Amino acid sequence: MPAISVIIPNYNHAQYLAQRIESVLNQTFDDFDVIIMDDYSQDESRTIIESYRDHPKVQQIIYNPINSGNTFFQWKKGIEMAKGEWIWIAESDDWCELTLLEELFNAAQKHENCVVSFCQSIMLEENNVIWKSNSKYLGEYLKGKDFVREHMLLGNSIFNASMCIFKKRIHENISNEFMKYKFSGDWIYWVEASLQGEVYISGKTLNYFRKHPKDISSNAFKEGLIYIEYFSVISYFEQLLLLGNQKKRLLQEKLNQFLQDKRVNKESYRRVASLFKKKLGINYYCKRALIYTKAVLNKIIELLK
Repeated sequence: MPAISVIIPNYNHAQYLAQRIESVLNQTFDDFDVIIMDDYSQDESRTIIESYRDHPKVQQIIYNPINSGNTFFQWKKGIEMAKGEWIWIAESDDWCELTLLEELFNAAQKHENCVVSFCQSIMLEENNVIWKSNSKYLGEYLKGKDFVREHMLLGNSIFNASMCIFKKRIHENISNEFMKYKFSGDWIYWVEASLQGEVYISGKTLNYFRKHPKDISSNAFKEGLIYIEYFSVISYFEQLLLLGNQKKRLLQEKLNQFLQDKRVNKESYRRVASLFKKKLGINYYCKRALIYTKAVLNKIIELLK
């Protein structure tokens, strides 16, 4: 049995796929096998995947006869097929440093109760760095509940599956809640996973996450899905007794993000705005919106001087 099973779920990422697979196969940590899953791609993905069929690390290649419609269905299928003690979901449009598995696995092995281990990630658009996650420490272990409360309530700190490995055994205790979402399912998954033990946070930047028109998050922002699903996520966290009296504050902070977000299209903006008005009250919403409207007007006035 390998120490780690690497799952590479792919859909129409032919242009990135070879770099992804090579960055997995050439890891300095060697005790792993690979499952490649294709969700009925319509590009040249199959040709690229087939070129790796005889590689000794590639345990299985699976082609869906129809598109599943949800990446989290692929997650579940791949995890349940995996034989490794640990799982790495290596998204097909990302790539990484060749030391990623060595860093995350070795650190996790130092704490018996560690169930999730993740590193920092750079987000790129074409070849430009547009954002980079960071940590206060080079390495840190946190109890699961402390990690969730400090890092996972306002947003998802493990925002890209490729930056994380986790113990397979915890999957048995993960509910199917994560499969109800198009965008935020990973957030639910990491919270439920983290609550089952300790989390290791590496301060090293080892993962590279692409932003491009075909990625899931770009459309999720345009359609306001990141905000629409947030209301359901927060309600679920409330059921898990994770929020205490923080729910209103978290919604207020998320509203502040929304009011400054230029990616949401007009139709979706109206829908999300109405949800915030309903959750926080129209008076509070209007007061916050006015602050940001004034800020924009002041910038315009400054430019015209």
